[in-house]
Amino acid sequence: MINIGKYTLYTIIFIAVLGVLFALPNVLSPEARQYVEENLPSWIPNQTVNLGLDLRGGSHLLLEVEMAEVIRDRIDSLTASARSISRTERIRPDSIRRSEAGIIVTLREDDARDTMLSALRKFHRAEGVAVRESGDRIEVFYDDDALRELKQKTIQQSIEIIRRRIDETGTKEPIIQSQGEDRILVQLPGVDDPERIKSLLGKTARMTFHLVDMDVSCSDTRGVPAGTKCLPHTDGTSAAVPIKRRALLSGDMLDNAASTFDQQSGQPVVSFRFNGLGARKFGDITKNNVGKLFAIVLDDTVITAPRINEPILGGSGQISGNFTPEKANDMSILLRAGALPAPLTVVEERSVGPSLGADSIEAGKLASVVGLGGIIFFMFLSYGRFGWYADIALLINMALIIGLLSMLQATLTLPGIAGIVLTIGMAVDANVLVFERIREEIAAGRSPVSAIDKGYQGAMSTIIDANVTTFIAALLLFILGTGPVKGFAVTLMIGIITSMYSAIYLTRVFVVYWLRRNRPDTLKI
Repeated sequence: MINIGKYTLYTIIFIAVLGVLFALPNVLSPEARQYVEENLPSWIPNQTVNLGLDLRGGSHLLLEVEMAEVIRDRIDSLTASARSISRTERIRPDSIRRSEAGIIVTLREDDARDTMLSALRKFHRAEGVAVRESGDRIEVFYDDDALRELKQKTIQQSIEIIRRRIDETGTKEPIIQSQGEDRILVQLPGVDDPERIKSLLGKTARMTFHLVDMDVSCSDTRGVPAGTKCLPHTDGTSAAVPIKRRALLSGDMLDNAASTFDQQSGQPVVSFRFNGLGARKFGDITKNNVGKLFAIVLDDTVITAPRINEPILGGSGQISGNFTPEKANDMSILLRAGALPAPLTVVEERSVGPSLGADSIEAGKLASVVGLGGIIFFMFLSYGRFGWYADIALLINMALIIGLLSMLQATLTLPGIAGIVLTIGMAVDANVLVFERIREEIAAGRSPVSAIDKGYQGAMSTIIDANVTTFIAALLLFILGTGPVKGFAVTLMIGIITSMYSAIYLTRVFVVYWLRRNRPDTLKI
């Protein structure tokens, strides 16, 4: 254990220097970091640790997914499919009506019942709904298991779309996770004013394309035909727009969307491009409806309704609507991220001020400094020169932890600081085991070289066992935990890895270098 190869030595030193370099930007002023970023080569580290909501301040939102809306849409789909089946099979049911969790189809004849029952079971087998007959009635409904699965899928899909929308805004390390059956927790470090985020998340972003019914006026007192509906215009001043109820295209066929400026007017617009199927449909629609108004609808509001002057065969277009650059950018974010499966409602909102975060940082610094100072003093009193070597390795270990957090762009939270403080204590455990074993070997009459060699060899298995078991516990906390628990687990796992390096390798380099240089006849430790 006292023989260290040349390449091993270089590797140990290289890791220490690299850790210090990655940690260094965290102690530089913002001006100094900006100078480094602008004037030094790009490979020079300039990233700092991301601070979590409790340290940096930011916004906390608790959103509720309107599951009733999802279930209502699914029941509407069941109704539409039952009517479609009845038309295809030429069955005339007495009624098709909604129930609490599905639909009830009432039939007249036994033969029609068997045909309808078979068709419904075949049609809805993949959707997980239950089909049950009772006399002349057939019930198609979501049972408890199907409803539970539907809610889980809705929450997962909502979280994914929320994450896409927030990532597009440039917010770093947001915390987005489910809470209960129908709620989603969103924490946004560094976002002091959450109004823009709430606006992004509050829109379902269901985009559809409809023809305008040019023969109907929404101001007509006689009302509008059944196949037409009146929707408000986004500018709030124009009259309601009568559009055909049937959507000719939907936003899920969009391939991309981006905010840009109109080449003629210079006004902010949103350009979009359809995928292959959408492009073909869009081309056919514009070719067959030249001269008609074509409305683009977002969440039951008409954004714009331009006239189709000529066929548009390229599969791309643009949306104009008196946008500001910010609103155009937000709309492009919504379209790229996709539509939410259900509306979201903000049920809780609060902001964490930067001053509270600064107090937490100062408290964490104080705890770290006190813990570090106490351990340094204890190690020096207990082991003298070897204690100093362990203290130097401990300081480098701290730099490695901060450097790794910076390099990985992990988020440091208040529990994460607790993990670092815990690591400070754990980092010298391995040194204590080695030094105590060396004392035992010296007491047994071994020479300094033999005692140090046997000390490291004898303590190695105990050190590895202790750290591996702790690492497994931290890994389970990371996998199973959420929010602050994960922050604690991340710093603990990083601390275990770096403390193994500093205690087993770095301290040994100091000890072996001193031993070869001084060649002592006796050893006091």
